[in-house]
Amino acid sequence: MTHVDTVVIGAGVSGLTAARLLAQAGQRVMVLEARDRVGGRTWTDRSSGSATDRGASWIHGITDSPLDEITTALGMRKIEFTVGGYQPDSRPIAYYGPDGERLSDAAAAAFAADIHTVDARLAEVIAASAPGSSYGDVAETALADQRWDAERTERVREYLRHRSEEQYGVWIDELDAHGLDDDSIEGDEVVFPDGYDVLATRLAEGLDVRLEHVVSRVEWSGDGAQSGVRVAHSVGELTADRAVVTVPVGVLQSPEFRIDPTLPEPVAGALGRLAMNRFEKVFLEFPERFWDENVYAIRRQGPAALRWHSWYDLSALHGTPTLLTFAAGPTALETRDWSDAEVAASVLASLRELYGERVPEPVAIHRTDWQDDPFARGSYAYMTVGSVPEDHDVLATPVGGVLHLAGEATWTDDPATVTAALMSGHRAAEHVLGTEVSLSALPDRLPR
Repeated sequence: MTHVDTVVIGAGVSGLTAARLLAQAGQRVMVLEARDRVGGRTWTDRSSGSATDRGASWIHGITDSPLDEITTALGMRKIEFTVGGYQPDSRPIAYYGPDGERLSDAAAAAFAADIHTVDARLAEVIAASAPGSSYGDVAETALADQRWDAERTERVREYLRHRSEEQYGVWIDELDAHGLDDDSIEGDEVVFPDGYDVLATRLAEGLDVRLEHVVSRVEWSGDGAQSGVRVAHSVGELTADRAVVTVPVGVLQSPEFRIDPTLPEPVAGALGRLAMNRFEKVFLEFPERFWDENVYAIRRQGPAALRWHSWYDLSALHGTPTLLTFAAGPTALETRDWSDAEVAASVLASLRELYGERVPEPVAIHRTDWQDDPFARGSYAYMTVGSVPEDHDVLATPVGGVLHLAGEATWTDDPATVTAALMSGHRAAEHVLGTEVSLSALPDRLPR
């Protein structure tokens, strides 16, 4: 039976980061990946001739970003595309009111000012909130404190609902009050015209990565001389002194992936308070542009925007007129079994309410399906009501000195991002080695 120093389960950015740093330190490392490719939830589709990132797309804030430093060192081409997360006025946004008419610059500025006012109060309400409060609870308190009329209040309320959906793919009452504590952007945001998966491909160079090896069971023991792990996968079994497990929360919680003995506290409790979201991308490519120039985003207010409310212009990235929208939270669940044609028809109907017959039929539609992906079971993790931000880091607590969990859900400062995946993989490597490791060496060649 094959034995290695460390087995890494999952060839996403987290797993590849850990594996590369361990291999650079001289360890014998094997990476087991269930898919037929590396990258995990960084997946670039080139079937249409352009690079469409079906998973991660952005570096959200490049100021002091180790991820930006590494992608720069790897020579990855970037385009600045700053939308500031789901913010009201970080870049030119075309707002349309409930009647389908575009808001004047003054009306859009007044609406953005209302959001900033509520956000300032919201931060105070969240800080003082009782455990078990939802983001919906604190939002209602912050709104009530403004004493605005019903119409003005409703416009900001729906914006906060859409923020919860677009940032974390979940209905506002299902997200913990602290679930958006990390919702801040430092510096410009960038995207990758050649595809985000270049990062994973480069990190995997020289590593022993076994594709289409579906892991079903990880047995571990921290008992002195008998310590170590045994991993059962679709091609056989192997043993290792330690394991770094980077599968998503949805897989960790599924019956198809077993850890034996089961995870102890406090790790198990932290895992139980997180959940995978419902968040899908819908790309629409058009024969010509019909929306205004110099607009980064299109947003609509009102009841008609319950399902589709925001579109982002990716034309500069794709080289053709392209809009991106999201099926998030309840909409992702509602449209889960729809065909691509049905989703496209629904999105187009919403756009035509704003632009009329100027909206042509798309030449292509690309749509993700992360919630039904057996190796992801959602796009990324979120904090359920009752969780605390520290649950992310608690999930990475070493188990028995031999088992280390990593991935975007295990990093408190910036969860649900590629940065979190990178940093958690770095931390796991340090835990395995028992010493500090420089992340700057990551792009270096592996020793022969």
